Amino acid sequence: MEKKSEKLSNDILLKAYRLMMTAKAMADIYEANRQICKYVHSTSRGHEAIQLATGFLLEDCDYVSPYYRDESMMLGMGYRPYELMLQLLAKGDDPFTGGRAYYNHPNIRRENYPKIIHQSSATGMQAVPTTGVAQGIKYIEQQGLIDYPTAPVVICSLGDGSVTEGEVSEAFQFAVLHQLPIIYLVQDNDWGISVTGAEARTMDAYEFAAGFKGMERVRVNGSDFQDSYQTMQYTIDWVRKERKPILVHAKVPLLGHHTSGVRKEWYRDEEDLAKHAVDDPGPKLKKKLIQRGVSEDLLQKIEDEEREFAQKEFDNAVAAPDPAPSTVSDHVFAPNPITEERGNRTPEGGEKVVMVDAALHAIEEIMRDHPEALFYGQDVGGRIGGVFREAATLAQKFGDSRVFNTAIQEAYIIGSTVGMSAVGLKPIVEVQFADYIYPGINQLVTEISKSCYLSCGKFPVSNIIRVPIGAYGGGGPYHSGSVESTVATIKGIKIAYPSTAADLKGLMKAAFYDPNPIVMLEHKGLYWSKVPGTEEAKTIEPDKNYILPFGKGRVVRSASQEAIDDGDSMCVITYGMGVYWANNAAKQFDGRVEIIDIRTIFPLDEELIYNTVRRHGKCLVLTEEQLNNSFCEALAGRIAQNCFRDLDAPVATMGALNLPAVPMNMILEAEMLPTTDKVADKLREVLSW
Repeated sequence: MEKKSEKLSNDILLKAYRLMMTAKAMADIYEANRQICKYVHSTSRGHEAIQLATGFLLEDCDYVSPYYRDESMMLGMGYRPYELMLQLLAKGDDPFTGGRAYYNHPNIRRENYPKIIHQSSATGMQAVPTTGVAQGIKYIEQQGLIDYPTAPVVICSLGDGSVTEGEVSEAFQFAVLHQLPIIYLVQDNDWGISVTGAEARTMDAYEFAAGFKGMERVRVNGSDFQDSYQTMQYTIDWVRKERKPILVHAKVPLLGHHTSGVRKEWYRDEEDLAKHAVDDPGPKLKKKLIQRGVSEDLLQKIEDEEREFAQKEFDNAVAAPDPAPSTVSDHVFAPNPITEERGNRTPEGGEKVVMVDAALHAIEEIMRDHPEALFYGQDVGGRIGGVFREAATLAQKFGDSRVFNTAIQEAYIIGSTVGMSAVGLKPIVEVQFADYIYPGINQLVTEISKSCYLSCGKFPVSNIIRVPIGAYGGGGPYHSGSVESTVATIKGIKIAYPSTAADLKGLMKAAFYDPNPIVMLEHKGLYWSKVPGTEEAKTIEPDKNYILPFGKGRVVRSASQEAIDDGDSMCVITYGMGVYWANNAAKQFDGRVEIIDIRTIFPLDEELIYNTVRRHGKCLVLTEEQLNNSFCEALAGRIAQNCFRDLDAPVATMGALNLPAVPMNMILEAEMLPTTDKVADKLREVLSW
């Protein structure tokens, strides 16, 4: 790609020089005050030219994801050193994370500034959420949801070392396949902590990008401000017009430490440091300004002024208050408007539907009323509408831009919802089988679950992640797994596990109106009620307005008051397929067994659970998962703690055998899993205690 070559004004060059001196002064102050600057941090020393050029050229309609070394980009966008230093020192007035995250991990929704989604520390991980922003902008433009006065551009800033991450490749692939308006700005300083470029890769990011057909690319001397400015100006203008992706490879020196905790003298020799010092952007720009007739006295005055200014900003930041301890639990979730059950669960004259159809109808109703809703994942498009037919006819009804297939990219499917949500969309996505959620766990943990908390509520991730789960019929070791314990360890997400059609539809509606991330675990063995004994998963379909809030369990079967009064009763706390094993087994114990379906794993209806256990004194917690270290065992422990004085026996647990996988042979599968007969034996045992 050819670049413009126009002479920049002295005003722009002097502005850049001033901010380079600001960045230098900030780094010097941090180094001189290491005891005060105790939290780990990096500086932009060596990267200032390309970062300032980028910051100068962004507009308020744009989105940018700086990475942890991009403080000069923040200065270029207009942020005060004081604001950055508040985050450096983890102060309460830190405008980005309220003292919760590291230096230069910004997120912001500020008027007249480019928008910045939550930034994690996992190098390369930002490529997926930020590409999701570009995906969302393209969708908005296609659907005519917003008429942008200026077409937004998205910039994802990366270190060259992070480009070796697999999730960066997923982002690149999606961006070129769908031709998204995004710039991948790769700053290459030849180091990844102590790993050199030669040790880590066979090609740099520019060469790597050639493998992604449709990715434009350009090289720039990132230590030369004029080259950086002209290249970024042309690149941003090109993407604003053409709406296509491009990679900018900026070669830069690394003049500071990798971080304050990994100091350059530990792993870099004098020769390497001297080689990098030659390309210091500040002296280069100073030389150019002198050649243009700017006096050395003026440049020295600028340096002195910025040193004094940075020191005052630092002193003010040091004096700023720490966060109040009482705020530590704020912003785990965004406020949820869905708190009460509403609508008609059993409309007169309604017909029974299977679970898979209840979910399908819920999504169709949502998409008809909400153009911001879209659905994507593997094989959910028009050809088959999902391997379980869970998306059948949706693509035909709403078009391929709203319901579409993706590649086998679980990380992208899950992580892109961060960016989609940030631009006001509501993505509904699917992981084809629960066993395949693991490639997406990085994004679920690192980006999605922490976004609301670390952005102090500015960027909650509003999504629905559908996950067909569970074993039946010889699905085998990679299509039968249960993952609720893994997912339940992630704080900052909500998890549903319905067992009836009505519950699935009501929870799907609640999930859509909840501004937080939702994982919907949907047992594929209950989808059509084909498994013997699961006919009651089919229910009358609730009406369109039916919404079931999270955190509300239901009583599936009640014990008789006589059995309770006689101390001859027990309760079962369960969910999913466990509801049917327990309910069918309980028929052998007339009036003695009460069954609670928790319906959601988080939030959990603890009030219903504990009150039920207290009435009976005996309890079985039942799961399909392997038992050891499971959600089931954790819940049993909580029940024991909260109901200890009312228990007549230890809290019992039951689940699958503790095997690494579900075997494919159906005889072995049945041997591993709970069954109605096995549960009946366990009920008999607990009742006899």
